[in-house]
Amino acid sequence: MKKLILASLAVLAFALGTPTASAHSFVTGSDPADGSQLAQGPEQVSISFNEVPQSQFATLNVVGPDGNMWSEGDPRVEGQSVVVDVRELGPAGDYTIAYRVTSADGHPISGTVRFTLTQAGAGMPGEAAAATASGDTVAASDADSGDGDGGIPLWPFLVAGGVVFAGGLAFTLRKPKDA
Repeated sequence: MKKLILASLAVLAFALGTPTASAHSFVTGSDPADGSQLAQGPEQVSISFNEVPQSQFATLNVVGPDGNMWSEGDPRVEGQSVVVDVRELGPAGDYTIAYRVTSADGHPISGTVRFTLTQAGAGMPGEAAAATASGDTVAASDADSGDGDGGIPLWPFLVAGGVVFAGGLAFTLRKPKDA
């Protein structure tokens, strides 16, 4: 009987001590490529992932060296990529593509890709961009969305399940009282 209890507790301790798998989406490429030098601005930009992101939560913005938005319209998911159209670019300098998507498993992923426009264009900018706490840039109208980045932690559920399991095991293995 004691061996059964010890074996059950060992299995429980192993299960609680094992880290959970972290198979979230990740970026596999971008167009234009990160750090590229362009003489002329692209008509659209894209970020590609290892799996198809959820389309309803995709954000993709292009912010110029002047701090203004140069992306135009809503981003769209095309296969494993998120794509947004870009207006004709203006000042020469560094442009930032800021993305935030939700992977197939529900985990938010965000980051930036940069490219440099080497020759100024004649385009007119969109609205001013706002910086987020993570340093990403978003349209000023999207800056106050208040979305968190972490999601629901799993460990409280594992601990609660372990306590319930241990309690049920102790109740099942208790010695009956003599009447």
